[in-house]
Amino acid sequence: MVRLFDTMFDTTAASRPSPPARATLSVRALARSFTKTACLAAASVGMLGSLAGCSLGLPAAVANIRYDLGAEPMVAQPASARALPPLRLLDVHAPRSLETDDILYRMSYADPRRTAAYANSHWTMRPSQLLTERVRDALAARGAVVGGGQAVQAPLLTIDLEQFEQDFDSEGQSHGALTARATLTNDGKVIAQQTFVARAPASMPNAAGGVHALAAASDDFVGQLVAWLGMQAGVLTQ
Repeated sequence: MVRLFDTMFDTTAASRPSPPARATLSVRALARSFTKTACLAAASVGMLGSLAGCSLGLPAAVANIRYDLGAEPMVAQPASARALPPLRLLDVHAPRSLETDDILYRMSYADPRRTAAYANSHWTMRPSQLLTERVRDALAARGAVVGGGQAVQAPLLTIDLEQFEQDFDSEGQSHGALTARATLTNDGKVIAQQTFVARAPASMPNAAGGVHALAAASDDFVGQLVAWLGMQAGVLTQ
């Protein structure tokens, strides 16, 4: 899987050796210097794919940046919103591609069938876990929420996360893309199901921009989910 270095580097003259020092470099040192210069040049002109094989000896603080979705969901709760009936909530399920801490991106303008991951930035936990916490917090603000495996007489909510990635429309423009399907069941019978699509623009074409966009898309999804559950309230209490 191609990994994108998500930090830009300076290629000023101060970082290059002086002429006398350059003249005494060994062949091996020259090869290392050429490789590093090529990597830096690729980064400066936005050649994302050229960075896959580069190793620049990044500082530890830069090489392992961890992100989550923020302290709490930014979901507006209308004053007229009714409380939800008790719900059982299973952890969000996701495909194998999302069961890692990778921050995924897709360069749709170049190859919409290919995904990749940032090299130096990761989630603090799997996206499905982050979204489970987001959903549980939002639902708990509207009613009782218990674990899906608990023996409680309440409808069961399951969520299947299908897409959670930064999607590049061009080299400089991208957005956070989230797609998920929610299913409500009661005593093993499906009573409602809905697929949600949430999109949010990224302010920067890098990992930090993608994270903020995905956090906004997550909040959008949670808001849609809560509104949908509110519309199912009559069915849930039967």
